[in-house]
Amino acid sequence: MVFPATAAEVEPRARVERPALVIVDMQNDFVRAGAPLEVPDARNTIAAHRRLIAEFRSRGLPVIYTQFISRQTENLLWLWSPTNGPGTKCCWKGFRRRYDDAQGELDCTEVIDELQPEPGDLRIEKFSYGAFHGTDLDGHLRTLGVKSLVVTGTVTQICVDDTARGAFDHGYRTTLVSDAVSSFAPDLHDATLKNFAMKFGWVADTSTVISWL
Repeated sequence: MVFPATAAEVEPRARVERPALVIVDMQNDFVRAGAPLEVPDARNTIAAHRRLIAEFRSRGLPVIYTQFISRQTENLLWLWSPTNGPGTKCCWKGFRRRYDDAQGELDCTEVIDELQPEPGDLRIEKFSYGAFHGTDLDGHLRTLGVKSLVVTGTVTQICVDDTARGAFDHGYRTTLVSDAVSSFAPDLHDATLKNFAMKFGWVADTSTVISWL
């Protein structure tokens, strides 16, 4: 009897067959210094993001950005993230605020200047943690012929994990990039990567992922 390959036995190139890069929530209200939901370590992933973006674009592969948008009417999320409510207006679309490491006011939901999308890049606005929930991401990926996802961004144990698990549920072979995801809680970051690699997909650093392409 021939048994199917285990995850560890899948050839590296097959792990990233017809891939897209999905960059989760690298927005001003998460990344900029002094942001209401600041993840300081997210700024340490900018260089890795740039390498991946350049590699994907040079190969003509899709680069997709997700943007978390807070609903401006009372909802369950406000219980767990009070800063998303009317007091702070974290991630309210169209709301502008000042940050400690930027000049002037910036749109709080916009992707950081260092990783700005190009006109041909797909943007997915989401009102929940995962990028597949209540969006047309899956439809876009099917249209593009994508079979696997390389996922980066912030926050590792929340929006990144929920998006990557959603990819698993939708049948995409998925890799989390260990040096291009970030969290405000190192223990949860480490646990999430360990758990994801155990049951949902692969975890590899930027250089390794690029070598697989």
